Amino acid sequence: MKKLIVIAGLVLVCLISCKEQPDKTSDKKAQIQYPNIVFILSDDQAWTDYGFMGHEHIETPNIDKLARESRTFTRGYVPTSLCSPSLASIITGVYPRNHMVLANDRVLPGDEKNGKPAWTQSWRAKNYEPVIENFKKLNTLPDFLKEKGYLSFQTGKWWIGNYENGGFDYGMTHGNPNKGGRHGDYGLEIGRKGMDTLYSYIDLALEKKKPFFMWYAPFLPHAPHNPPEALLQKYLPKAPSEYVAKYWAMCEWFDQTCGDLINYIDEKGETENTIFVYVCDNGWVQNENNSTYDPVSKRSPYDLGMRTPIMYKWKGKITPEIDAQNLVSSLDMVPTVLDLIGLERPDDLDGINVLNEAEQNKREAVYGEIYEHDFNTVEESLNYRIVMTNPYKLILPNPENKPNEKVQLFNIYEDPLEENNLAPNNKEVVSELQQILEETWVN
Repeated sequence: MKKLIVIAGLVLVCLISCKEQPDKTSDKKAQIQYPNIVFILSDDQAWTDYGFMGHEHIETPNIDKLARESRTFTRGYVPTSLCSPSLASIITGVYPRNHMVLANDRVLPGDEKNGKPAWTQSWRAKNYEPVIENFKKLNTLPDFLKEKGYLSFQTGKWWIGNYENGGFDYGMTHGNPNKGGRHGDYGLEIGRKGMDTLYSYIDLALEKKKPFFMWYAPFLPHAPHNPPEALLQKYLPKAPSEYVAKYWAMCEWFDQTCGDLINYIDEKGETENTIFVYVCDNGWVQNENNSTYDPVSKRSPYDLGMRTPIMYKWKGKITPEIDAQNLVSSLDMVPTVLDLIGLERPDDLDGINVLNEAEQNKREAVYGEIYEHDFNTVEESLNYRIVMTNPYKLILPNPENKPNEKVQLFNIYEDPLEENNLAPNNKEVVSELQQILEETWVN
């Protein structure tokens, strides 16, 4: 009898214990913590213009440190060398011909410029409305992240009207053309006039206990080149001209703001729970004798306009490595991040997960396309199509818009500044790459 009482007691205790124990499986699900995601975007900076990329004078200690702590691809590319379409591709993961933000300003037949740039014309905003409306139909990274409860914040450069058009929950850019909205308005103050708004967004997400996506795309080192005086004085003795010194100083000023952002996240104890991704929207080569850029850079099909280091850092999760061989694209940023956080990847993305070795090994090439600054349709505005492989790069001019230009072929591994056109003596390579390009071109 005593044994029966003891057994009954044990069963009762067990039943009570089991009833009081929470469902550990569901509890685990509730405690899943998704990492924050921070996109850092430089604006108008050549791939050569970083300390870790070997520049003799420009100092970028914060970006250099980020490069050492990241899976850093030194042979990254943007699909086009102009800010508006480049940024649209970064946030959507698709080529300009797919999101239809082909360039900065839309000009229709019959539009009168009167000798002035399109962006100053009264009809500019009206022409751009269909571009924005079409973009709003697309899925962006902030749209994808809503499924996991992310808050998304926009700061800096943003061409597509109001920040909400990109799926952001909060942002600095109002996009109202009647109040001077074109490519960032108040958003362009971030970095140049401090970082407080950005910090406030981070604090808001932490207060709400939400993972956040931060778009930090400051108007740096973009012109106007008006760096802090101390930085200018630092570079004046080293540079061939004041114009170059100002640009070099702007690169370091941008680097300082990157350090401020990264340090703030670290101070909040969020470093190990944050994915950092770095890219530049397009290149820039500063002319020595005036404030403009050399045509070999921005808006060109050359590496000084299209190439950029691309970095992925997640402390403890991504093994740091400097990768100087694999070709990657800014189109890879969305699919790579989606895979990192376990979100299903849509089939219509144009990039790959660059941290997946199998996908990297299957990649045959990365591609580019360059349009007129003042665009209308793909057919009317296309200037160049580009294909990059290891080791060759083919530049194919559109005969309709560039009738006097020849096909160009470069060994970008041996000739990174693209000084030796190999096309005349390598017709088989040209033909092979052109065929690859034609097969992948879908419009």
